Amino acid sequence: MYALIRNVLFRMSAERAHTTTLRLLSTCPQLVRLAAPHIEAPASLHQQIWGLSFPHPVGLAAGLDKNAEAIPGWFACGFSFAEVGTVTPMPQPGNPQPRLFRLREDQALINRMGFNNHGVTEMRKHLAQRRPGFVVGVNLGKNKWTPNESAVDDYVTLITHVGTLADYFVINVSSPNTPGLRDLQSEEALIPLVQTILERRDELGSRPPVLVKLSPDLPDSALTDLAKALMTCGVDGFIATNTTIARNELCSPNAGESGGLSGRPLAQRSTDVIRLLHQATQGTVPIIGCGGIFSAQDAYQKIRAGAHLVQVYTGFIYRGPRIVKDIVDGLDELLRQDGYAHVRDAIGVDA
Repeated sequence: MYALIRNVLFRMSAERAHTTTLRLLSTCPQLVRLAAPHIEAPASLHQQIWGLSFPHPVGLAAGLDKNAEAIPGWFACGFSFAEVGTVTPMPQPGNPQPRLFRLREDQALINRMGFNNHGVTEMRKHLAQRRPGFVVGVNLGKNKWTPNESAVDDYVTLITHVGTLADYFVINVSSPNTPGLRDLQSEEALIPLVQTILERRDELGSRPPVLVKLSPDLPDSALTDLAKALMTCGVDGFIATNTTIARNELCSPNAGESGGLSGRPLAQRSTDVIRLLHQATQGTVPIIGCGGIFSAQDAYQKIRAGAHLVQVYTGFIYRGPRIVKDIVDGLDELLRQDGYAHVRDAIGVDA
């Protein structure tokens, strides 16, 4: 079914197809059942992390649902959790179009969306209407016009507005599409920013976990140092990784477009970063693996490198909702083949 749907969507521009899909998921989530098979997650994949229940490790990455409009639709797709955003305090239109490109020959995407979203007030309305029982994280970013020295104010504003409505938060300082944002990944800038956010978080009644999403383009030594410093200051987890500005061995016509590259070309680097973070933290801080996951084997490699959970984005665009069931069923089989009774037994075995 999705092969037919994709043929229609891929005749549209990438952003129009994205908008159309999101509208359908938000208004008619039950239609997903036409393309998403029912999932019975085995006990071998269930985990309790940060006090949250995950029936299986497969979630939706940030970027597909920037305003938390289609949460029931993601649940219908079979995801164990969904990350919405990136949201900024004030609405912003993002970068000029076109800003989203398919690289079909490389099974990849390039985006330079620029945190286009309706702002935190609109997201708060959507989050307040969601049904319980489905884990939803919120990805936080600063407005484009906010100078880096004032960025902490944006993040504190965001966590204050939706702090009691999200199951976890992600500090996004690694998108390549907001000028200067990645400069906040320096240890001198990031540690005090995170400490202030954690202090505000601790004032909230629910005290949701706070994660940091890191760039694959940082040097290995910088990633290791950041992981250790962030662990020391109390960060609850990492997402590895965001998109990359690297352009290695691509063959698609759109390969020269500027922006963040996601999909298959990112797979190995994101797995390497997971392994680095797992080693740096000695496996004590949960990691969500993200980047180039199209199959159960892709997800399993990230788990063996040190990921507790995984997220898909580009794989969902190319393979549709069935990707979730295929990964869930495949992970259970891979665990049994390797003699593991539970997914936690495989986390970090290659690290």
